[in-house]
Amino acid sequence: MSEPQGPWDLVLSSGFLAFARHCGFLAGVEQHRLPVDGVCGTSSGALVGALWAAGYPAEAIAERLSADRPLAIMRPPLAPWRGLFSLGGLITRLRDWLPSDFAGLERPFGVGVMGPDRCSTLLTEGPLPEAIAASCAVPGLFAPVRIGGTWYRDGGVVDRIGLQVWRSYRGERNFVVHQVERSAGKDTPVPVDVAVVRTPRSGASLWTLGDFQLQCDEARALTQPVLAAITP
Repeated sequence: MSEPQGPWDLVLSSGFLAFARHCGFLAGVEQHRLPVDGVCGTSSGALVGALWAAGYPAEAIAERLSADRPLAIMRPPLAPWRGLFSLGGLITRLRDWLPSDFAGLERPFGVGVMGPDRCSTLLTEGPLPEAIAASCAVPGLFAPVRIGGTWYRDGGVVDRIGLQVWRSYRGERNFVVHQVERSAGKDTPVPVDVAVVRTPRSGASLWTLGDFQLQCDEARALTQPVLAAITP
């Protein structure tokens, strides 16, 4: 299909521990030198997207996120009835890796979360590590994260992709969506005029992320033809 040249906004879907899939997609974006102006992510897409928006290349993100199995940063919750694990360990790690606030990022960035009204909400300012952790807080598994007096959870429960809220915030522009195959949560329709890279679910668990490099390579290969079709 024929699309106008950039800049483009990237929208990274949720996907349980789908870090490798997102890293592979971003490696493809880097390979094609796609001009990117903004990034939005939900759940695992928020974590990987924030690091990329902060200036980390895809390879460096993959190296950081594949270094430990997920259970290594899980913490017991202060209120166990809210979830089996606390994401406090993740927040601590993200504070070492990222600016404390959205304003410190190199590109406009949005995080898809679920508010207390169970509606899709976009966070674009305020404490960044907490916003990312909130977007990863799968109900029942992880305790919600409190930001500014409001409890937030995994945005993928109500909108795995986040394109609608990001598009409302950013206005009409060119978008590329990376949609990891659904393992849970709610997929929302992607308009036919939006480019979509679809990759399989990660198959990861709290005990292992699986063959991280293989997942990256597969996602990168699936990204290449989509970007080739929309770039000169």
